[in-house]
Amino acid sequence: MKKILLFLFLYSAIQLSFAQQQSFEAEVRWLSSRLDSVGWNPGATVVTGSSTIKMWSTLKKIDTKEELINTGFGGSKASDLDRYLFPLVLKFDPKRVFIYEGDNDLWAGVEPEEILASLDRIVTRIQLATPNVKIYLIGAKPSPSRWAKKDLYQSFNQQLEKYSQRKEGVSFIDTWAALTDSAGNARPELYIKDQLHLNADGYILWNGVFKSYFN
Repeated sequence: MKKILLFLFLYSAIQLSFAQQQSFEAEVRWLSSRLDSVGWNPGATVVTGSSTIKMWSTLKKIDTKEELINTGFGGSKASDLDRYLFPLVLKFDPKRVFIYEGDNDLWAGVEPEEILASLDRIVTRIQLATPNVKIYLIGAKPSPSRWAKKDLYQSFNQQLEKYSQRKEGVSFIDTWAALTDSAGNARPELYIKDQLHLNADGYILWNGVFKSYFN
């Protein structure tokens, strides 16, 4: 009986993973095609990652002369970005790349070391393709719906910052402080109903974090 249950669990996990990859495949293909139809120039700034990036509609309100390309795809993990790195980043021959991954990974139980390994592969591939590129790794945000793993998220952010400090051409961007109150708690009023994704007020603060990086 235990063997049957284990088999069913593994089978379900494989099916879910396959379905998710199919979904990513379709979204990435659509996004890449849409960007090609709009037109883009090599040397732009690419902003990529999971749904926090995908839903960052106020990115275009940041005052900058840079061409900004948003290739966020919802629900993604660092390993997914690694898999689709060419159509989402490399093909644009970017001057700068902002990456937000790790949030979904941690909540899904992926170990920080594994996330960092994926991000290191991503950074290495980008730097090999575009040697003078500047890469920014964005720390995980403090979502109320994921507050149960607050300590894990903060630990990951610390590790991500240390990695960025010792990696040439890479910088860390902290988003935690701007989205918590004076006591260090998450602020539910900055999130939509699911308490995971930022609302308009949340993105105003989020834009404030990034403003200095575009001036």
